Amino acid sequence: MKFSVLICTYNRPDLLAQCLEALICRTTEKPDEIVVVNGGDERSDHVVETAKGKALSVKGAGQGIDIKLIKTVNKNLAASRNVGLPHCTGDIVAMTDDDAEVFPNWVTQLKRLHAEHPEAGVIGGAVVGANSDSFISRLADQVTFSSPAEARYVRTLPGVNVSYKRAVVDGVGPQDETLFRGEDVDYNWRVKRLGYEVYYDPSVRVLHHHRPTLRKFLNQHYMYGRAYYLVRSKWPEMYCVYPHQLRQPKAFLKAVNFVAAPFYEPLQYAWRLGRIVDRVAAYPVLLANQLAWRGGMIRQMLAKSDKQSARSQGQNAESPVPLSRCP
Repeated sequence: MKFSVLICTYNRPDLLAQCLEALICRTTEKPDEIVVVNGGDERSDHVVETAKGKALSVKGAGQGIDIKLIKTVNKNLAASRNVGLPHCTGDIVAMTDDDAEVFPNWVTQLKRLHAEHPEAGVIGGAVVGANSDSFISRLADQVTFSSPAEARYVRTLPGVNVSYKRAVVDGVGPQDETLFRGEDVDYNWRVKRLGYEVYYDPSVRVLHHHRPTLRKFLNQHYMYGRAYYLVRSKWPEMYCVYPHQLRQPKAFLKAVNFVAAPFYEPLQYAWRLGRIVDRVAAYPVLLANQLAWRGGMIRQMLAKSDKQSARSQGQNAESPVPLSRCP
């Protein structure tokens, strides 16, 4: 199976260099093709050209890597991926990000799993924090990229560690460029609507450089909350933490849980941390994180309501006033 990797980057040349180093030099089985979509400046172009030189060195082992650099104007991740996907020619199209480094067996494991699971259109795995000394990174391991211990079917997988069968990429269409976050959730949901499964295996691992500061960590989840609302508005039948309508007792219970969860879920996440001091310190941070995530949903809901109201008022203003009939 020909194996393609798609990476989208924007002005993070140092991280991109580490990402490509892991793919080219540290994998035991090399990808056949790496497509890099650069929406930023020329620094990343130079990184890709250097990587091409390294890729030539593996040809002696009969595993030449075709590296393509595609330039684009940065809009969002979905738009960049849509630019890059037509250039990916593999039977398997894998995706990772410029701030991630794949493990040595990444390509081999994904090929094996796609062969063993024809029912799975989407296959991915664990995202491991690169800085275990960072308290914020350890929290992100639990709440941003929670990784189950066992292989199983899941609802979705993050775009930093995911792969698709060729038929899926051809059938599902482009990613939704109206989504500034959550494009991977939307894409995977559409794959499921085609009849495929989403499969997670912890043996498929990438090392990820999480958000380094508390402010960036909270803002990340605030933006995730806004995207969560947008995706659920697009797909009302999708799994959701809040009810779309309050018509049944189950919906009222879900609404109560939506309000209560920010206070008890941090306890569950904090308990997973190894050290007692981390568990104690984690609760207020995770409470703030839960409020930021839900606050993002509420913010996006209000923004949508304001937009609909403005549109309605505009339509009413443009409506012609009927003339009264002459007596």
